[in-house]
Amino acid sequence: MKKILVLGAGLVAKPLVSYLLKQEDFYVNVATRTVSKAEKLIGGDPKGKSYALNVSDVQKLRDLMSRADLVVSLLPPPLHPKVANLCIEAKKPMVTTSYVSEEMKSLDEKARQVGIILLNEIGLDPGIDHMSAVKIIDEIHNDGGKVVSFRSYCGSLPAPEANTNPFGYKFSWAPRGLILDSKNEARYLENGKEVFVSGEHLFENYTFKYIEGLGYFEDYPNRNAFPYIRKYNIPETQMMYRGTLRYIGWCETLKRLVDLGLVDDEKKALKGLTYREFFRKKLGSPVYDDMEEALAAYLHIDKYSTVMKRLKWLGILSNKPLPVDYGSELDIMAALMLEKLKYENGERDMIILQHEFIAEYPDKHSREKRISTLINFGIPDGDTAIARTVALPAAIAVKLILNGKITLKGVHIPVDRMIYEPVLEELSQFGITFREKKEVIDI
Repeated sequence: MKKILVLGAGLVAKPLVSYLLKQEDFYVNVATRTVSKAEKLIGGDPKGKSYALNVSDVQKLRDLMSRADLVVSLLPPPLHPKVANLCIEAKKPMVTTSYVSEEMKSLDEKARQVGIILLNEIGLDPGIDHMSAVKIIDEIHNDGGKVVSFRSYCGSLPAPEANTNPFGYKFSWAPRGLILDSKNEARYLENGKEVFVSGEHLFENYTFKYIEGLGYFEDYPNRNAFPYIRKYNIPETQMMYRGTLRYIGWCETLKRLVDLGLVDDEKKALKGLTYREFFRKKLGSPVYDDMEEALAAYLHIDKYSTVMKRLKWLGILSNKPLPVDYGSELDIMAALMLEKLKYENGERDMIILQHEFIAEYPDKHSREKRISTLINFGIPDGDTAIARTVALPAAIAVKLILNGKITLKGVHIPVDRMIYEPVLEELSQFGITFREKKEVIDI
């Protein structure tokens, strides 16, 4: 029986552990700081066991790895290289759903030397986005074509019927990561030229994107798209863009939160303050001032603007005590957003992933536009769409590695046919499928 060690028991762990426990010849050990979370994931299954683990306890981590055939790290991304180094030492393959960091990339040769794969970016975004994109790119290349333009858009959102708050967004986990992403700079290729967007101006650079069957969304650039020109093997492209989708109104509101400094993570004393008092101090506003007027003036927007209405609804001017006695603006916003922007019982989330390709063929006097769209909904009171679409690709890859179907060694992302074909094929059995559309564009 093959033994799998899963590190971490966050919100995407449940579909992954459930899938692995259903495989006849797999035994799953889940190790996490809070052992009750691991026990809940195992659910009494005789083919699983839970362990309490602090990842700083290297000896215990080594011991657990020694009893495993493969390690899945669902820990925070900065911890992946530490786990990967121990996997190399123990000669155990590893799977993560996170982006490959420079530190992880540097382990490629060591992993090859000991004959293991360190497979990363095998979730949704990153993950399914890579696999579905490269599948079509390979088809275009095999037909003798060139990909002259590639655009990709992805969003994790409330389903339309669950879009019930002024922000058009809801969290099913701690919002810190998403808030911190607000400071990311972005780069993409447009008409053969590099476009750079600083983190400060990220939310000013949005456009409207129409998704058939759902309507218009805001789209803003997502990180650095340039590495994917090489990873997707499309050096010929004149357009390489990766974007994030949100409901209308998100970008303008987040821009103002950034302007307020509410994504800063510097800790300070906050004991005894209410939200209103905290922001009064931050704005340097006298006690007798109209706080709405002061906030609007600080942001250079109208007091009656939609953004002001959203911020007031969120509660940043309320007399409610701050949630922490010592913390940062980021801590304050994360707590407030988690409280106000949460899913209610029975509500569904939704993920949208769309690729748009423009291909040229030497024997044709026209271009072909291909649009590939995935729309997937969560299960009411069950697994969310985001959890399923992040967890299942990783779980399927674990099975393929242990069954000898994936034989690659070193640090990889899922852009090899050996990975993407069987993973996408099995995902379709879970209803995670793309709708394809083609049209001819005259040159």
